[in-house]
Amino acid sequence: MSNRWKIAVWTTVIVVVGVALAALLIFRFHSPKAVSLNGAVIAQNADTRKELPIADVQVTAVSGLAFVTTKSDSSGYFNIKLPTGIRRGHAITLEFRHPDYRPLDLHEFASDKLYIAHMVPLSHPAPSTAAQPETMVGNVRVRYSIKDMTAVNIGSAVKTFQIENTGNVPCKGQHPCSPDGKWKAAIGSASLDAGAGNEFRNARASCIAGPCPFTKIESDGFSKGGQTIMASARNWSDTATFLLEAEVFHPMVSQIVHESYPVIFGETLNFTLPATAEGVSIEVDLNGETIIFPLGPGLFLGWANCNARVNRDQTKVYRCELKPGYHFQ
Repeated sequence: MSNRWKIAVWTTVIVVVGVALAALLIFRFHSPKAVSLNGAVIAQNADTRKELPIADVQVTAVSGLAFVTTKSDSSGYFNIKLPTGIRRGHAITLEFRHPDYRPLDLHEFASDKLYIAHMVPLSHPAPSTAAQPETMVGNVRVRYSIKDMTAVNIGSAVKTFQIENTGNVPCKGQHPCSPDGKWKAAIGSASLDAGAGNEFRNARASCIAGPCPFTKIESDGFSKGGQTIMASARNWSDTATFLLEAEVFHPMVSQIVHESYPVIFGETLNFTLPATAEGVSIEVDLNGETIIFPLGPGLFLGWANCNARVNRDQTKVYRCELKPGYHFQ
């Protein structure tokens, strides 16, 4: 095979490989990416403070014969990933369906905008209250408790220990030795136990008598505290005395009760609670009589319908709407 033939073959191979790589890169960077639609569904109201999020709304994106369906979450948020055939700028119809609201269709174009749907509540005939006297609801307070870890200082613990040694004795390689390996040394230790359910804090260990400049705390098993602590030291001179000391604490879990006031718009009250809130109850005055209503997992109240949703940070948002026959003062 001549050199010219070899050059021609290799040139052809390089050209083919280059064309293939170019085609792959063009396909990779120019292939259409799926479009995701993001939005929220809220209740339509002339008062923007009452535009509450609507959960479990069936949201359908329709474009030609293609459609995708999802549901809104507790905050009203929805996300729809469109089929790859539907690109940005294509006409779409967003259909919103919920049994308690009027059907809503939005004619839009696929883009990265935020789609906000305002759904109109269905008007339900109010039950007759002619024979029922109105009950006035006032002075509403929300109570809840949060666990708090506290610790009580119940005393202190002290222990001394001596490390006997004779100074100026050459080590000669017989461990333990001084840090520079020159003098014979000795190692001693002491430990303390705070007892079950207790812990040491602010622990410290020091040389208090003897040739302290020629001593060293060998191991630190005390500074982090805990039920038991230990300290060891090295002494490469004459006998030295050490002190191990710490405060003793008893950890306890306590319930701190908090009280807050909800925000009231019309016939609806709203309030939020931290993620660690427990034992939620609502205290109200019904026709002047103060009553405390525990708000259990079922969120049942005789005078209001309540629901709750959990935010991403695990805080909770509560909404309670008065039942017929009840009114806020």
